[in-house]
Amino acid sequence: MNIAVVDDDRLVALSLKTILESEADLEVTAMGSSGQEAVDIYENCRPDVMLMDIRMEEMSGLEAGERILRSHPEAKILYLTTFSDDEYIVRALTIGAKGYILKQDFEGIAPALRTVYNGQSVFGDKVMDKLPELVKPKTEEFDYAALGISDKEREIIELVAKGCSNKEIAAEVFLSEGTVRNYLSTLLEKLALRDRTQLAIFYYTEIRR
Repeated sequence: MNIAVVDDDRLVALSLKTILESEADLEVTAMGSSGQEAVDIYENCRPDVMLMDIRMEEMSGLEAGERILRSHPEAKILYLTTFSDDEYIVRALTIGAKGYILKQDFEGIAPALRTVYNGQSVFGDKVMDKLPELVKPKTEEFDYAALGISDKEREIIELVAKGCSNKEIAAEVFLSEGTVRNYLSTLLEKLALRDRTQLAIFYYTEIRR
């Protein structure tokens, strides 16, 4: 797996390279120290996953990520930062980042990269636990019907937002896991979302806001 590392602290970047390349399946093929370099690296190298800091001079990691994902929605960006600011979390999720983890969890970086590479999202428990706190309670009931969302789909959305796996959802709504996957694919298409993490964000920011 080819990884690009972007961090304005060169010592941190070199440390990350050393840590990651101690894993047999990971190779750091590009390194940068600014948001603009991140954009250039993605355009030129197309890494499997970009591991990027958030706070950088001139152009932040979030701005860089937004630029990259606007042109390349398939890009897999994993933010690695010391900051768990609510604003950063919401923006990372909104632009379509595949993950947001804290630098303090060095042991979790390699597994997070593998998870993102395999098409899933990684947001630490501390991040996901914050979501209900980041939005205000909705004062009127959301109009699911206007979006063509059935009662069963509504139930599945709510279970995804609670962090349930496909297996847990299947047991709860009395469907097979395959049928649940089909429901999720249909929901993502209806709502023009990329993955189940964005579906959870949609629930908290649009339905319960």
